[in-house]
Amino acid sequence: MNTVVISLGGSIIVPEEIDTGFLGRFKEIILSIETARFVIVCGGGKTCRRYQRAAKEISTISSADLDWIGIGATRLNAELVRSLFGQKAHERVIHDPYERMDGDKRIIIGAGFEPGSSTDLRAVQVAERFGADQVINMSNIDYVYSEDPRKNPDAVRLKNISWADFRRLVGNEWDPGLNTPFDPIASRRAEALALTVVIIGNEIDNLERLLKGDPFTGTTIS
Repeated sequence: MNTVVISLGGSIIVPEEIDTGFLGRFKEIILSIETARFVIVCGGGKTCRRYQRAAKEISTISSADLDWIGIGATRLNAELVRSLFGQKAHERVIHDPYERMDGDKRIIIGAGFEPGSSTDLRAVQVAERFGADQVINMSNIDYVYSEDPRKNPDAVRLKNISWADFRRLVGNEWDPGLNTPFDPIASRRAEALALTVVIIGNEIDNLERLLKGDPFTGTTIS
């Protein structure tokens, strides 16, 4: 069975409040495609950053502890998403992307595992484990741009970019709470595995078009 890996950003699960409309459509689309296994790795998003910001306001916090706060947020989001699929999903959220999983459930929900990277790396590792050649990245970032569009409004949207060029844009260092199209550590691993990563933003209909093989908007990194 073909495996589809989705790195699902926490900031579209919980933009401000939990987005039940998005989650309901997401569930509907995933269940409608019965010929694939889905591994959905949930990020921490704004929930993660709020808790990290609060910790830093009160005390001097190590990078590892900031990461553990973020990991906790990813696991909370993942438990929510797993519960929506009920008996159709693997019975528990996976943390270690290489842990043994029994059963034949075709929907598996994952979360953060250990400090040093984001859940993007977990998605890449899951893709490696199941032999998938692509990771779909859904977040509040719709495209890769030639520069940071928050700093330069004339930054150009890129429909395709090589891993070498993308990694020049995002660098090589991980920082807890980093907000880039794809985590630098995950990018390094994805390039080594010759994976394709598709950045598609947060529009749920765009995900449906991609999964059905129809034209979609976003950036393909390969």
